[in-house]
Amino acid sequence: MTHILHIDTSPRLERSHSRSLAREFLEQRKLHHPETTITHRDLARHPVPYIDHTWVTAKFTPAAEYTPELATAIALSDQLVDEFLAADRYILSTPMYNFGIPAVLKSYIDYIVRPRRTFAATQNGFQGLVTDRKMILVQARGSDFRPGSAYDAVNFQEPYLKTIFGFIGITDIETINANGLNTELRDQELANAKTTLHTLAITW
Repeated sequence: MTHILHIDTSPRLERSHSRSLAREFLEQRKLHHPETTITHRDLARHPVPYIDHTWVTAKFTPAAEYTPELATAIALSDQLVDEFLAADRYILSTPMYNFGIPAVLKSYIDYIVRPRRTFAATQNGFQGLVTDRKMILVQARGSDFRPGSAYDAVNFQEPYLKTIFGFIGITDIETINANGLNTELRDQELANAKTTLHTLAITW
């Protein structure tokens, strides 16, 4: 049985293209694979606080040495990491903001990229601990960031997400990009994204 963690980030809520595409994928997934279970994490409706000094101290302190203050500071992070590790597949839907990712998503990533939990430092360098998982990135962009386009060189969204999730061990990543949603490309890009997602809902 497949367990999917669905992470939404867009503050546009029901007007969001990334949310709509991810939701359509999951509906098709359940239709073709009814045994699939889904956990939904909505970072726009329930944002994760920014990290602070106490949290950083707790991050690098072994759990056996936690003070009550450190245990409280790291509790939400532990909950989010446990939820993340409980899934074997992920669908992350996000808009592009200022060539990158929304702040709520960056904060979430800071909470789940944890030494001894999702990565390890070894004599041979860093090692991702979240292995044998798959991810789909659903990314919505207002302008045209297709390969070879004028804005392709300033697309910091996809390279960052592939790098950070690859760092913790997730390297099997499908990307579904809806580009130019504020341009004449919109209808065709959305149609292409939906077609690809419908296929993935069956085969992924």
